[in-house]
Amino acid sequence: MELSANELICKCKKVTLNDIDKALHSHTDLKDVESEFAEVQKITGCSTGCGGCHDKIMGIISKMISG
Repeated sequence: MELSANELICKCKKVTLNDIDKALHSHTDLKDVESEFAEVQKITGCSTGCGGCHDKIMGIISKMISG
């Protein structure tokens, strides 16, 4: 299932797929999924509320890194 750019991924912090994409591509040193998750989390605040979106965000970042 394809996600839309404005789809809300983190409900607690109101973070969309587009917000994650922008945060991920704000730097060019794409290392691994866990370090990129930490960077995206630092920029957007995603997955710092209830944590229910953690696995979904990890999957999104993994797909974005691998192409």
